[in-house]
Amino acid sequence: MAADDSFWSVLKEAVRGSNRDFTEGSILAAIVILAVPMILEMAMESLFAIVDIFFVAKLGAEAVAIVGLTESVLALIYAVAIGLSIGATATVARRIGEKDPEGAARAATHVIYLGLLVSVVMGVIGVVAAPQIFSLLGAEPQVIEQGLPFMRIMYGTNGVIVFLFLLNAIFRGAGDAAIAMRVLMLANGLNIILDPLLIFGVWIFPEWGVTGAAVATVIGRAAGVAYAAWALFFRQGGRIEIHSRHWRFDPKLLRSLTRLSSTAVLQFLIGTASWSGLVRVIAGFGSVAIAGYQIGLRVIVFVLLPAVGLANAAATLVGQNLGAGKPERAERSVWVASAINAVLLGLAGIVFLFYSREMAGIFSSDPAVLDYASDCLYIVAFGYAFYGLGMVMETSFNGAGDTVTPTYLNLFVFWLFEIPLAYVLAYRFDMGPQGVFWAITIAFSVLAVVSALLFRRGAWKRKVI
Repeated sequence: MAADDSFWSVLKEAVRGSNRDFTEGSILAAIVILAVPMILEMAMESLFAIVDIFFVAKLGAEAVAIVGLTESVLALIYAVAIGLSIGATATVARRIGEKDPEGAARAATHVIYLGLLVSVVMGVIGVVAAPQIFSLLGAEPQVIEQGLPFMRIMYGTNGVIVFLFLLNAIFRGAGDAAIAMRVLMLANGLNIILDPLLIFGVWIFPEWGVTGAAVATVIGRAAGVAYAAWALFFRQGGRIEIHSRHWRFDPKLLRSLTRLSSTAVLQFLIGTASWSGLVRVIAGFGSVAIAGYQIGLRVIVFVLLPAVGLANAAATLVGQNLGAGKPERAERSVWVASAINAVLLGLAGIVFLFYSREMAGIFSSDPAVLDYASDCLYIVAFGYAFYGLGMVMETSFNGAGDTVTPTYLNLFVFWLFEIPLAYVLAYRFDMGPQGVFWAITIAFSVLAVVSALLFRRGAWKRKVI
């Protein structure tokens, strides 16, 4: 960093918000300024699942299985939300790099149009088909009976998930990552407060059990969306400002965003649906195995999501620097971010290798559940350094507007390799759930290596959006 880019001054700028041009100056300073609030944002996002599991686990293995099975399909909604947000981040970042704030604002409004349409369709389907979804995932009858209200609430209000991701993606693309961080802090604060009140019926609140977790999560996220909307539509002096003229419908722009976002949605649907496939493999070993897997997975995601924040910072730098006509600076940004991410996650993996059982023990004291959860953490930890590299590479393709390459990678690695491998290891080699955990580690390691090789070829630098 330069003399005026001392660590503490850059850190303060990251938390406070920055107006600097990320296409100039120190790459490391730019990564820190963007990554710190994005890492905190992703940490807040991961807290939703961690907090829910922490309190719901007190209700028993069946309650944990309800949350886990619901989340395994809710991951598809996350995939759609993230896919739409990729279109937002890539397009807004490119326009900001081109010094075209009007184009960035128009892109933001048209992505919001897409989000409204998609969230309504997903909500109707999820509410109506909830019983069939549980059955397809192999849930036991008592789990289905108890879990329907939880699932229907989560699916029916998916719009708060979609717009939490979407509005924050607009801020990230513009380089205003501090706002996105504050949105998640508000949403999580409410969720943490409301979860125990509504699950256990504390004070004047009703005792809704696992359904209370759904209500608390929805209220928290809705508050975050409201704050993000205010910041985007009414706040003055931000990196991106939206006015009435930007809402004028532009069919050509909408088609362009739809093409970009639809491929990104497909990419993440392929990737996240594979988790549902793995749940189906795990389900053959009973609700206790599912509960252990879900606890392990929540802890894993808690660690990985902050790393996604650093990857998102790299994606923003790629988009803005390509817009500014600086592809080499975009590439250097990715390699620096990749190295940092691999080191950080590698260190996290080492911690998990030694303390997997202690970490899992925070969420459950059931010996059988604890065995599965600690096995999951221990085995998956071997691939953490690879995850760090792969995250940045895949996200950087998306930041450049190349959503096709990661889509093919996810299809081949997760569906044609990971799920068959998980089944073979679990059942043919009699490894049980441990076989599924090893399949996850191997698949993500393969994905990281192949992504890095394709990134070095540089075709993403020529992507026009």
